[in-house]
Amino acid sequence: MWCCNARCTSTTRLDTKTAVVTGCNTGIGKCTVENFYKRGARVIMACRSVPKAEEARDEIRKKCDGQQGLGEIEVVHLDLASMNSIRKCAEKLLLEEDKIHLLVNNAGIMACPKARTEDGFELQFGTNHLGHFLFTLLLLPKIIKSSPARIVNVSSVAHSLISGPIHFDDLNWKSREYSPSQAYCQSKLANVLFTKELAKRLKDNNIEGVTTYSLHPGIINSNLWRHIDNSFFRGATWIFRNIAGLFIKSEKEGAQTIIYCSVDEDLVNESGQYYAECKSIDSSNQSKDMETAKRLWDISFQMVNLPLDYNPFVAHL
Repeated sequence: MWCCNARCTSTTRLDTKTAVVTGCNTGIGKCTVENFYKRGARVIMACRSVPKAEEARDEIRKKCDGQQGLGEIEVVHLDLASMNSIRKCAEKLLLEEDKIHLLVNNAGIMACPKARTEDGFELQFGTNHLGHFLFTLLLLPKIIKSSPARIVNVSSVAHSLISGPIHFDDLNWKSREYSPSQAYCQSKLANVLFTKELAKRLKDNNIEGVTTYSLHPGIINSNLWRHIDNSFFRGATWIFRNIAGLFIKSEKEGAQTIIYCSVDEDLVNESGQYYAECKSIDSSNQSKDMETAKRLWDISFQMVNLPLDYNPFVAHL
């Protein structure tokens, strides 16, 4: 891959910093963990499979053995398709971690067959958006306490491919014919809208030093594509891996914009923007509709059963 090869060139260290990364036992998430570890961070791998995450942790430690300035890596269980699991993980982190300086919401599923989460949500919307929405809001008081801090949401260029507006009357695809690809696009649009609305609410609540970012990591050569033939058309996987080969990134290349949004010094005063190839770019017009962003926030708040009086914008003492 040669035409989309931006690199994060920041040498920022993360010594004394704690970073939480979701869905990171493989792929770009694993590469992100390794990068933070090399920068001296205490990295918490929040993953659905603890054994796989522990194996990935051990591989990273072995690969980096003997290098100077390494941090720590810990593993916690997090199933974003389960509100109960999300609450348990957040409770553990709030209890055991003094500070959280960096949250990377990386986990995601793509264009899978129709299925539902433990709580009855359409699987992609429930995992990619609602799961991270709840996880972020539960951790937000600790993140605010840890300022300066960043929240990085991994979205996709697919957020711009949704046909029509978000169907707020049928977010869980109960009354219309299910489209795996459109369900994925909806969830990725929700990631960008959430990022922008969170940035706005942080500002409205006079919270300084906590910034938000959404991004497109690129087309990654990973197992995220395993359902693509069923979602688009037969042979789509072959086309993506061969015809589009010039645009497909390695996992390390795909992690670069995540790392950039997480550590680059020039972004310290930016919040709510969308990035690709280690630079800020325009997101879709629909993703900039703040009325839609507010409506999505309010509906998501209800869907994840947060108490009406819960205020995530108050730092834990």
